Amino acid sequence: MPSKVPAGQMRGWIVPIGGAENKENDRRILERFVRVSGGDAADIVVIPTASRLHETGSRYEQLFRDLGAARVAVMDFDTRRDCQEEGRLRRLEDATGIFFTGGNQLRLTTLLGGTPVAKLIRSRNAHGVTVGGTSAGASILSEHMIAFGDDGASAISGSVRLAPGLGLTNRFVIDQHFRQRDRLGRLLTALAYNPFAVGVGLDEDTAAFIGPDNLLEVEGSGAVTVVDAAEVSFSSMDLVDEGQPVCMLGLKLHLLVAGATFNLHTRVASAGALRARKE
Repeated sequence: MPSKVPAGQMRGWIVPIGGAENKENDRRILERFVRVSGGDAADIVVIPTASRLHETGSRYEQLFRDLGAARVAVMDFDTRRDCQEEGRLRRLEDATGIFFTGGNQLRLTTLLGGTPVAKLIRSRNAHGVTVGGTSAGASILSEHMIAFGDDGASAISGSVRLAPGLGLTNRFVIDQHFRQRDRLGRLLTALAYNPFAVGVGLDEDTAAFIGPDNLLEVEGSGAVTVVDAAEVSFSSMDLVDEGQPVCMLGLKLHLLVAGATFNLHTRVASAGALRARKE
């Protein structure tokens, strides 16, 4: 469950990124991550555990240094025992921003889930520390995580497997590489299992910057697909056999691009800066 925000304090930013964010010419997403993590005073810990590639951590370390962060460290976890080391926990206590790279989200949850590291990251976010991630590192941020599922546009019973995520929030469920990998159907299926959460589908090179006030603002070159199932009047999920399409009535869908917003508390979408530009 999400950690309770202490009285008089604000939760830190939560920043899921849809993967393949621009690291060369227009690094606006990573630049903004540094900014909400403290700017030139940012102290960022990169966790590349989801990836099997040895260079992943060092690449993000250099990127964040180039973008002006004061201090960057890479902290990998190979075993659950690593998640109990006092030195690692102290280093995470000092961080103003924590960033999960892409890879395999189940590797992250099986190594970190239920450990002192996972509990500390939830607590630090509740005390104002920014936590974000890209691709698999985005999927694990919420309480409900899509572990894997089938591509396609339709909700199909049994086509998605959910697992517990890191649990920074229970307000949304994330899917990434969204338009590029045709993942609307698996996000709809996840919501058919759990209509309480808001579905957030992130295109590549696109991020949702979710502030302490639960306002989601889009950054990047793609779109964020927001699916709100709060007013669903009927779902056949409990009636159909596995492999069969699911009927859902009353879904609300928003397509948001950079500058547009969605309030995760009131569930109201806004064109934001786009409206001012049009007028």
